[in-house]
Amino acid sequence: MRPTWLAFDADDTLWVNEPFFFQAQDRLEELLKPYADFSEEAMVDALYRVERKNLGLFGYGAKGFTLSMIESAIELSGGKVTAQDIQQILDWGKGVMGYPIELFDEVDELLPRLKQDYRMMIITKGELFNQESKIARSGLAQHFEIIEIVSEKDPETYRKILERHAIEPGEVLMIGNSIRSDILPCVEIGIQAVHIPRVVYWQHETVDSTGNAEFGVIDSLQDLPAYLNNL
Repeated sequence: MRPTWLAFDADDTLWVNEPFFFQAQDRLEELLKPYADFSEEAMVDALYRVERKNLGLFGYGAKGFTLSMIESAIELSGGKVTAQDIQQILDWGKGVMGYPIELFDEVDELLPRLKQDYRMMIITKGELFNQESKIARSGLAQHFEIIEIVSEKDPETYRKILERHAIEPGEVLMIGNSIRSDILPCVEIGIQAVHIPRVVYWQHETVDSTGNAEFGVIDSLQDLPAYLNNL
């Protein structure tokens, strides 16, 4: 079935996001070097363990990431980090929350074109205020009829969004960079999906296997019109 709706992920699909988290993570490693002898891999694993533990409390996004960096710093330093260190981590976290929006090159030109032939929505995961801020700063809201900010992207979340807007799964094509969040949950409930691989991924968004899931893959958003024409 040819889609009538295009649903876009936001972070790392429409604009650059994850590199800012990795930059803060690298700075945290440098800050902690005087306190303990550990590898970069050990620090990354420790931070991810804390982030996963805190997801149920803080959810996804920069605020939870910042609090998890502070908790990890206290843990990895054996409680020796100073108030000045914690202030530095907070400043890095604020930077992640308010980074300048850098759209991928093709976005500004592509969305108005697609809007002529398709109805369009954003489905993005994260903390409400921060995601609203990024969407507003991106200047892209005008292109979308529906903007959904959710705390998790699982099959039930997608199902509820479609039910709320009286849209059938087969009417939708989801476009995103995360196999775990944007692709597999959609395919499970009958939404078509196309994956745009990115260079940098948070390890929580990686998957070991896609099983028998069928979905498209394109190199960039520039390839989306051709992909749509071939459906």
